[in-house]
Amino acid sequence: MTRNWAGNITFNAARVHAPSSVERLREIVAGSRSVRALGSGHSFNTIADTRGDLVSVAALPRIVEVDEAAATVTVGGGLRFAQFTGAVHEAGLALHNLGSLPHISVAGACSTGTHGGGVGNGTLASAVRALELVTADGELLRLDRGDEDFAGAVVALGAAGIVTRMTLDLVPGYEIRQWAYEGLSHGQLRERFDDVLSAAYSVSLFTSWRTARIDQVWLKQRVGDGDPGPAPDNWLGAALADGPRHPVPGMDPATCTEQSGVPGPWHERLPHFRPEFTPSSGEELQSEYFVAREDGLAAFDALARIGERIAPVLQIGEIRAVAADSLWLSPVYGRDSVAFHFTWIPDTAAVTPVLDAIEEALAPFDVRPHWGKLFTMGPERVRGLYERYADFEALTAKLDPRGTFRNDLVDRYFPGGRG
Repeated sequence: MTRNWAGNITFNAARVHAPSSVERLREIVAGSRSVRALGSGHSFNTIADTRGDLVSVAALPRIVEVDEAAATVTVGGGLRFAQFTGAVHEAGLALHNLGSLPHISVAGACSTGTHGGGVGNGTLASAVRALELVTADGELLRLDRGDEDFAGAVVALGAAGIVTRMTLDLVPGYEIRQWAYEGLSHGQLRERFDDVLSAAYSVSLFTSWRTARIDQVWLKQRVGDGDPGPAPDNWLGAALADGPRHPVPGMDPATCTEQSGVPGPWHERLPHFRPEFTPSSGEELQSEYFVAREDGLAAFDALARIGERIAPVLQIGEIRAVAADSLWLSPVYGRDSVAFHFTWIPDTAAVTPVLDAIEEALAPFDVRPHWGKLFTMGPERVRGLYERYADFEALTAKLDPRGTFRNDLVDRYFPGGRG
């Protein structure tokens, strides 16, 4: 029996493999009628499930090749961010952003459109310059930015092939300092919604949806973006935290990256959690929904109106801005977005009707769900949210005519992708 990270998914695989070489991976894929890749297991639906062969990419070679002249890093698809960001930092370079968790695999995060925060920062996948895939016939395929199929193959939900390498764009290294504020009123947020989300390089609003206040605002500011000096004790009516905080009330903040304005390298501040600790709160479910940034405030108000439905089954919610990209299935394709994240109690039966209520409340805003988390909206509704949906189906039919990488979720949402 194989279970995912949060323990909420039991995989139905007939066989589980952990190849230690790309050559062995190619043999497994070529000899299988049905195969799915498993990265770090940080998914909350059945996106990685299969009744055939489940392949963990964690044992593949740990490639970390920093090209300082080209400002890129090439990494093995099974690597987690924490396993290579230190080497990038030592070379004086950086990724433009990181997700909340440094524990997730680069290929899995990019293939589902996972992101960090910041009005000017795209998804993690937006940094991908090239990728190498094992295709259904066991051959290797390299795609570079600008190639015809590239924009459809980066956020591909594992349906285009198994990623063995990714080359990511880098920027000059930088430092971040992080502060936490408590008690931002909904009134202040409504008056200054865009200003709040733009107040730092990366901004996170943590809310329980229980009161008319945001529980915590985390401001991650790049050192050098103007010298802010000491953080004010009061910011838009919110109080500076008197010590480190964890997003989930009652949880130990020692697991979180350093706060209180202490400068540190980008890879030690942009994530919310330290790689040496168990991430987030442990046993949980997660969902996330994306709306266009211009609809962010109206979407916030729609959720606040059903806060009494959300709060009883919620551990914590998070609101962030994400910049648009051009990747076909990215949840921020073609539009700057606001993302509403929910970390739920581990009770699927109790959470599911709340998801229905959230999706109904956000329906007027053409809301898109995170592909790797829980959602209930059906295929026809999802199809209408993506301009390149049919193009993605055509791409999977071309790259995987036998349906080797398909599973129940892919079949349900992309039935036209069968060759």
